[in-house]
Amino acid sequence: MLTSIQNKGGRIKPTHLMYSSNLSHEQMCSYLEELIEKNFVEKIKNERHYEYIIITGNGSSFLEKLHEIKEFEKTFGL
Repeated sequence: MLTSIQNKGGRIKPTHLMYSSNLSHEQMCSYLEELIEKNFVEKIKNERHYEYIIITGNGSSFLEKLHEIKEFEKTFGL
């Protein structure tokens, strides 16, 4: 989900997040609650009252560290 948000410039509508993450509405809501609790994402509304999910600095840092770990695994054949 974090990667989907980041790939859309750090901001995505909930429906688009659900489709791009290939999740049901219930699954997305459950995961989204956890990501909000961990301060990885936030819900915002724009001036037209459309809801968006944005990735926070913590979420971006987490993704960066995750990519570093994956690169490490790939480099050392783990």
